[in-house]
Amino acid sequence: MRWTETANEYLNNVGTYASTVDLFDVVEILIIAFLLYYILAWMKNTRSWRMLKGLIIIFFFLLIVNAMKMTNIMWIAENVLSFAVMAIIVVMQPELRQALERLGEKSFLPSIGFSDSSHSAEGAFSEKSLNEIVKACMEMGKVKTGALIVIERKESLKDYERTGIEVDGIVTSQLLINIFEHNTPLHDGAVIVRGNRVTYATCYLPLSDNLGLSKELGTRHRAGVGVSETTDSLTLIVSEETGGISIAYEGELQRHLRADELKEKMRQIMNMNGEENAKGRHRRKGKSKTKDGKETAE
Repeated sequence: MRWTETANEYLNNVGTYASTVDLFDVVEILIIAFLLYYILAWMKNTRSWRMLKGLIIIFFFLLIVNAMKMTNIMWIAENVLSFAVMAIIVVMQPELRQALERLGEKSFLPSIGFSDSSHSAEGAFSEKSLNEIVKACMEMGKVKTGALIVIERKESLKDYERTGIEVDGIVTSQLLINIFEHNTPLHDGAVIVRGNRVTYATCYLPLSDNLGLSKELGTRHRAGVGVSETTDSLTLIVSEETGGISIAYEGELQRHLRADELKEKMRQIMNMNGEENAKGRHRRKGKSKTKDGKETAE
Protein backbone atom coordinates (compact mmCIF):
# COMPACT_ATOMS: atom_id res chain seq x y z
CA MET A 1 0.00 0.00 0.00
CA ARG A 2 1.06 3.56 -0.62
CA TRP A 3 1.12 4.66 3.03
CA THR A 4 3.31 1.72 4.03
CA GLU A 5 5.79 2.60 1.29
CA THR A 6 5.84 6.20 2.49
CA ALA A 7 6.41 5.08 6.08
CA ASN A 8 9.26 2.78 5.04
CA GLU A 9 10.86 5.56 3.01
CA TYR A 10 10.58 7.94 5.97
CA LEU A 11 12.17 5.39 8.33
CA ASN A 12 15.01 4.80 5.88
CA ASN A 13 15.64 8.54 5.67
CA VAL A 14 15.62 8.81 9.47
CA GLY A 15 18.17 6.00 9.69
CA THR A 16 20.38 7.69 7.10
CA TYR A 17 20.26 11.05 8.90
CA ALA A 18 20.76 9.44 12.34
CA SER A 19 24.08 7.98 11.22
CA THR A 20 25.39 11.48 10.42
CA VAL A 21 24.31 13.15 13.69
CA ASP A 22 27.21 14.52 15.75
CA LEU A 23 27.53 16.26 19.13
CA PHE A 24 26.85 19.73 17.69
CA ASP A 25 23.56 18.52 16.19
CA VAL A 26 22.47 17.23 19.60
CA VAL A 27 23.40 20.54 21.24
CA GLU A 28 21.50 22.43 18.54
CA ILE A 29 18.39 20.30 19.11
CA LEU A 30 18.59 20.90 22.87
CA ILE A 31 18.93 24.67 22.36
CA ILE A 32 15.91 24.74 20.04
CA ALA A 33 13.88 22.65 22.50
CA PHE A 34 14.87 24.96 25.37
CA LEU A 35 13.91 28.07 23.40
CA LEU A 36 10.54 26.60 22.42
CA TYR A 37 9.84 25.63 26.03
CA TYR A 38 10.84 29.07 27.30
CA ILE A 39 8.65 30.82 24.72
CA LEU A 40 5.63 28.65 25.57
CA ALA A 41 6.19 29.08 29.32
CA TRP A 42 6.44 32.85 28.87
CA MET A 43 3.36 33.01 26.65
CA LYS A 44 1.28 31.04 29.16
CA ASN A 45 1.41 33.97 31.60
CA THR A 46 0.50 36.63 29.03
CA ARG A 47 -2.38 37.53 26.77
CA SER A 48 -0.48 35.95 23.86
CA TRP A 49 -1.51 32.50 25.16
CA ARG A 50 -5.07 33.20 24.01
CA MET A 51 -3.74 34.40 20.68
CA LEU A 52 -1.69 31.21 20.29
CA LYS A 53 -4.79 29.08 20.81
CA GLY A 54 -6.59 31.14 18.18
CA LEU A 55 -3.73 30.70 15.72
CA ILE A 56 -3.77 26.92 16.31
CA ILE A 57 -7.50 26.85 15.47
CA ILE A 58 -6.86 28.83 12.28
CA PHE A 59 -3.99 26.47 11.37
CA PHE A 60 -6.17 23.36 11.66
CA PHE A 61 -8.94 25.11 9.72
CA LEU A 62 -6.52 25.82 6.87
CA LEU A 63 -5.38 22.19 6.90
CA ILE A 64 -8.97 21.03 6.48
CA VAL A 65 -9.60 23.60 3.74
CA ASN A 66 -6.45 22.52 1.91
CA ALA A 67 -7.43 18.84 2.13
CA MET A 68 -10.85 19.69 0.67
CA LYS A 69 -9.20 21.59 -2.24
CA MET A 70 -11.00 24.87 -1.51
CA THR A 71 -8.69 26.94 -3.69
CA ASN A 72 -10.44 30.30 -3.24
CA ILE A 73 -10.15 30.21 0.55
CA MET A 74 -6.52 29.11 0.30
CA TRP A 75 -5.76 31.98 -2.11
CA ILE A 76 -7.29 34.47 0.34
CA ALA A 77 -5.36 32.92 3.25
CA GLU A 78 -2.04 33.07 1.39
CA ASN A 79 -2.50 36.77 0.66
CA VAL A 80 -3.67 37.61 4.17
CA LEU A 81 -0.86 35.66 5.86
CA SER A 82 1.72 37.86 4.18
CA PHE A 83 0.59 40.67 6.52
CA ALA A 84 -0.10 38.43 9.53
CA VAL A 85 3.46 38.46 10.90
CA MET A 86 3.56 42.27 11.01
CA ALA A 87 0.09 42.39 12.59
CA ILE A 88 1.10 39.90 15.30
CA ILE A 89 4.22 41.95 16.12
CA VAL A 90 2.10 45.11 16.50
CA VAL A 91 -0.55 43.40 18.65
CA MET A 92 2.02 41.68 20.87
CA GLN A 93 4.27 44.73 21.26
CA PRO A 94 3.81 45.04 25.08
CA GLU A 95 4.52 41.34 25.62
CA LEU A 96 7.58 41.41 23.35
CA ARG A 97 8.93 44.45 25.20
CA GLN A 98 8.43 42.67 28.52
CA ALA A 99 10.23 39.56 27.23
CA LEU A 100 13.22 41.61 26.04
CA GLU A 101 13.40 43.41 29.37
CA ARG A 102 13.43 40.08 31.22
CA LEU A 103 16.38 38.97 29.07
CA GLY A 104 18.38 41.85 30.52
CA GLU A 105 17.49 41.13 34.13
CA LYS A 106 20.01 39.53 36.47
CA SER A 107 17.34 37.08 37.62
CA PHE A 108 16.80 35.69 34.12
CA LEU A 109 17.67 32.08 34.92
CA PRO A 110 15.26 31.68 37.88
CA SER A 111 12.45 33.15 35.75
CA ILE A 112 12.78 30.94 32.67
CA GLY A 113 9.47 29.26 33.38
CA PHE A 114 10.28 26.07 35.24
CA SER A 115 8.01 27.37 37.99
CA ASP A 116 5.44 30.10 38.25
CA SER A 117 7.68 32.69 39.86
CA SER A 118 4.94 35.30 40.00
CA HIS A 119 3.02 33.20 42.52
CA SER A 120 5.67 31.12 44.28
CA ALA A 121 7.05 33.98 46.37
CA GLU A 122 3.68 35.12 47.66
CA GLY A 123 2.01 31.73 47.77
CA ALA A 124 -1.30 30.77 46.23
CA PHE A 125 -4.36 32.90 46.92
CA SER A 126 -5.76 31.56 50.19
CA GLU A 127 -9.11 31.48 51.97
CA LYS A 128 -7.73 33.90 54.57
CA SER A 129 -6.92 36.48 51.89
CA LEU A 130 -10.38 35.99 50.38
CA ASN A 131 -12.05 36.64 53.74
CA GLU A 132 -9.90 39.70 54.38
CA ILE A 133 -10.77 41.20 50.99
CA VAL A 134 -14.49 40.52 51.44
CA LYS A 135 -14.39 42.03 54.93
CA ALA A 136 -12.65 45.14 53.61
CA CYS A 137 -15.15 45.53 50.75
CA MET A 138 -18.10 45.22 53.14
CA GLU A 139 -16.65 47.77 55.56
CA MET A 140 -15.86 50.22 52.75
CA GLY A 141 -19.30 49.69 51.22
CA LYS A 142 -21.00 50.67 54.50
CA VAL A 143 -19.28 54.08 54.54
CA LYS A 144 -19.28 54.46 50.72
CA THR A 145 -15.53 54.42 50.26
CA GLY A 146 -14.66 53.74 46.63
CA ALA A 147 -12.24 50.89 45.97
CA LEU A 148 -10.76 48.99 43.04
CA ILE A 149 -8.98 45.69 43.81
CA VAL A 150 -7.46 43.55 41.03
CA ILE A 151 -6.50 39.96 41.89
CA GLU A 152 -3.93 38.39 39.56
CA ARG A 153 -4.63 34.89 38.32
CA LYS A 154 -2.50 33.24 35.59
CA GLU A 155 -1.72 36.23 33.38
CA SER A 156 0.83 38.69 34.72
CA LEU A 157 -0.24 42.21 35.70
CA LYS A 158 3.30 43.64 35.80
CA ASP A 159 2.53 46.11 32.99
CA TYR A 160 -0.11 47.72 35.21
CA GLU A 161 2.07 47.53 38.33
CA ARG A 162 4.59 49.83 36.68
CA THR A 163 2.02 52.64 36.76
CA GLY A 164 1.59 52.40 40.54
CA ILE A 165 3.49 52.59 43.82
CA GLU A 166 4.95 49.49 45.46
CA VAL A 167 3.31 48.37 48.70
CA ASP A 168 4.32 44.72 49.18
CA GLY A 169 2.23 43.91 52.23
CA ILE A 170 0.22 40.90 53.40
CA VAL A 171 -3.45 41.10 52.42
CA THR A 172 -5.46 42.35 55.40
CA SER A 173 -8.73 44.23 55.63
CA GLN A 174 -7.03 47.01 57.63
CA LEU A 175 -4.39 47.55 54.94
CA LEU A 176 -6.96 47.73 52.14
CA ILE A 177 -9.22 50.09 54.08
CA ASN A 178 -6.29 52.39 54.90
CA ILE A 179 -5.18 52.46 51.25
CA PHE A 180 -8.59 53.52 49.95
CA GLU A 181 -9.36 55.95 52.78
CA HIS A 182 -10.35 59.38 51.42
CA ASN A 183 -7.59 61.98 51.03
CA THR A 184 -4.76 59.48 51.52
CA PRO A 185 -1.82 59.36 49.05
CA LEU A 186 -2.67 55.85 47.76
CA HIS A 187 -6.47 55.99 47.53
CA ASP A 188 -6.67 56.96 43.86
CA GLY A 189 -6.31 54.11 41.36
CA ALA A 190 -6.30 50.33 41.69
CA VAL A 191 -4.67 47.92 44.11
CA ILE A 192 -3.11 44.76 42.69
CA VAL A 193 -3.10 41.54 44.71
CA ARG A 194 -0.76 38.69 43.81
CA GLY A 195 -1.06 35.56 45.88
CA ASN A 196 -1.46 36.64 49.49
CA ARG A 197 0.19 40.04 49.12
CA VAL A 198 -0.84 43.52 48.06
CA THR A 199 1.92 44.34 45.60
CA TYR A 200 1.11 47.81 44.19
CA ALA A 201 -1.39 50.63 44.71
CA THR A 202 -2.53 53.67 42.65
CA CYS A 203 -2.26 51.61 39.45
CA TYR A 204 -3.88 52.87 36.26
CA LEU A 205 -6.09 50.45 34.33
CA PRO A 206 -7.47 50.55 30.77
CA LEU A 207 -11.04 51.77 30.48
CA SER A 208 -13.60 49.55 28.78
CA ASP A 209 -15.26 50.90 25.64
CA ASN A 210 -18.15 48.42 25.96
CA LEU A 211 -21.26 50.33 24.90
CA GLY A 212 -23.43 47.81 26.74
CA LEU A 213 -22.33 49.09 30.15
CA SER A 214 -24.81 51.25 32.03
CA LYS A 215 -24.36 55.00 31.58
CA GLU A 216 -24.57 55.45 35.34
CA LEU A 217 -21.29 53.60 35.84
CA GLY A 218 -18.25 55.75 36.46
CA THR A 219 -14.55 55.50 35.68
CA ARG A 220 -13.89 53.01 38.50
CA HIS A 221 -16.33 50.43 37.11
CA ARG A 222 -15.17 50.94 33.52
CA ALA A 223 -11.55 50.45 34.60
CA GLY A 224 -12.50 47.25 36.42
CA VAL A 225 -14.26 45.88 33.35
CA GLY A 226 -11.43 47.10 31.10
CA VAL A 227 -8.70 45.14 32.88
CA SER A 228 -10.94 42.05 32.95
CA GLU A 229 -11.27 42.29 29.16
CA THR A 230 -7.52 42.32 28.56
CA THR A 231 -6.43 39.83 31.26
CA ASP A 232 -7.87 36.87 33.18
CA SER A 233 -7.77 38.82 36.45
CA LEU A 234 -10.60 39.10 38.98
CA THR A 235 -11.57 42.68 39.86
CA LEU A 236 -13.66 43.90 42.79
CA ILE A 237 -15.23 47.35 42.71
CA VAL A 238 -16.80 49.24 45.62
CA SER A 239 -18.99 52.11 44.46
CA GLU A 240 -18.33 55.49 46.04
CA GLU A 241 -21.87 56.67 45.23
CA THR A 242 -23.97 53.70 46.39
CA GLY A 243 -21.58 51.52 48.39
CA GLY A 244 -22.54 48.58 46.19
CA ILE A 245 -19.98 45.86 45.51
CA SER A 246 -19.37 44.47 42.01
CA ILE A 247 -17.18 41.83 40.40
CA ALA A 248 -15.66 42.16 36.91
CA TYR A 249 -14.40 39.02 35.19
CA GLU A 250 -13.87 38.24 31.50
CA GLY A 251 -15.52 41.52 30.52
CA GLU A 252 -18.70 40.80 32.50
CA LEU A 253 -19.85 42.92 35.45
CA GLN A 254 -21.95 41.54 38.31
CA ARG A 255 -23.29 44.23 40.63
CA HIS A 256 -24.85 44.61 44.09
CA LEU A 257 -23.41 41.43 45.61
CA ARG A 258 -23.90 40.43 49.24
CA ALA A 259 -21.05 39.05 51.34
CA ASP A 260 -21.99 35.40 50.83
CA GLU A 261 -22.51 35.93 47.09
CA LEU A 262 -19.18 37.73 46.83
CA LYS A 263 -17.33 34.90 48.58
CA GLU A 264 -18.95 32.25 46.39
CA LYS A 265 -18.18 34.12 43.16
CA MET A 266 -14.56 34.62 44.21
CA ARG A 267 -14.15 30.95 45.13
CA GLN A 268 -15.56 29.88 41.76
CA ILE A 269 -13.32 32.19 39.74
CA MET A 270 -10.20 31.45 41.81
CA ASN A 271 -10.92 27.68 41.64
CA MET A 272 -11.08 27.36 45.41
CA ASN A 273 -14.28 25.31 45.79
CA GLY A 274 -12.47 22.00 45.27
CA GLU A 275 -9.93 22.96 47.92
CA GLU A 276 -12.65 23.86 50.41
CA ASN A 277 -14.53 20.62 49.75
CA ALA A 278 -11.35 18.65 50.33
CA LYS A 279 -10.77 20.44 53.64
CA GLY A 280 -14.34 19.77 54.67
CA ARG A 281 -14.01 16.07 53.90
CA HIS A 282 -10.76 15.98 55.86
CA ARG A 283 -12.42 17.57 58.90
CA ARG A 284 -15.38 15.20 58.71
CA LYS A 285 -13.06 12.24 58.41
CA GLY A 286 -11.06 13.30 61.44
CA LYS A 287 -14.09 13.48 63.74
CA SER A 288 -16.90 11.16 64.75
CA LYS A 289 -19.82 11.49 67.10
CA THR A 290 -20.48 9.35 70.16
CA LYS A 291 -23.94 8.28 71.28
CA ASP A 292 -24.32 11.35 73.54
CA GLY A 293 -23.62 13.65 70.57
CA LYS A 294 -20.04 14.64 71.48
CA GLU A 295 -17.41 14.78 68.77
CA THR A 296 -14.27 12.71 69.14
CA ALA A 297 -11.15 12.56 66.97
CA GLU A 298 -10.64 9.31 65.09
